[in-house]
Amino acid sequence: MMTPPQSMSLAAAFRSLHGAGAPLVLVNVWDAASARLVEEAGATAIATSSSAISWSMGFPDGNRLPAGLAMSVLARIVAATSLPVTADIETGYAGSGNGFDHRKLRDTVLAVLQAGAVGINLEDSGDRPLTDTSEQCRRLELVREAADAAGVDLFINARTDTYLSGIYPERAFEETVGRAEAYLAAGASGIFVPGLTDLHVLHELSRRIDAPLNALAGVGAPSVGELHDAGVQRISIGGNTAKAAYATVSRVAEEVLGDGNWSELAGARSHTAMDALFGGQATGTT
Repeated sequence: MMTPPQSMSLAAAFRSLHGAGAPLVLVNVWDAASARLVEEAGATAIATSSSAISWSMGFPDGNRLPAGLAMSVLARIVAATSLPVTADIETGYAGSGNGFDHRKLRDTVLAVLQAGAVGINLEDSGDRPLTDTSEQCRRLELVREAADAAGVDLFINARTDTYLSGIYPERAFEETVGRAEAYLAAGASGIFVPGLTDLHVLHELSRRIDAPLNALAGVGAPSVGELHDAGVQRISIGGNTAKAAYATVSRVAEEVLGDGNWSELAGARSHTAMDALFGGQATGTT
């Protein structure tokens, strides 16, 4: 657990990475080892992926992971890195619709802060259709109040699934701008619009939204430079990191169990290199 001064320092550092001239690029992680590998590669901050953490713990994505498990994984990730960590908490692990428990959302936020994370993603896609704007604002206000009371300038990345959900085919842009303005007034620090990679639309959103704009990227998306030129200040890849890693596991297994050879293991990190991520020295080769 971090002390308040440590959290305050990391929170300030994380906030400064938004709009610092170059976009904040986040390679999302799901455990301590992936966090250390991303840090080793030169990251300036660490972001978790809720879907990847869910899969790694044996749950499907979509608010199915028990909050306790999610927070225990987050604590291990924070402990493994010296970088600021932002946590994807879906809708706060607090239910949905009429069953949403605002006290559980507050508990989740306090657990995030206790773990030492200094940012969160909070989404409005827990309900179908999307969570009502006024209700989502209430949740954002609760999060901001809890963080302020704890003395941490938590970066709240308010995710809206206006594009990803596909339920606003004729007015997604207007709905996004309206929700963004309301979310920022309720205490959000930035706006995350997954499901949108059109550079023209992103540019127009960046002009209309007075806060850092986060885009979700992956294969087929514009480059980091193109997204930045369109006004995007934060770029993340979500569960794609884990999908790539698990695809490697699948290829290795299919080859070993099929042809019975080991070529897919070529390029694997050494046992010593993996132990060194955590300051240890290899004692075996398994």
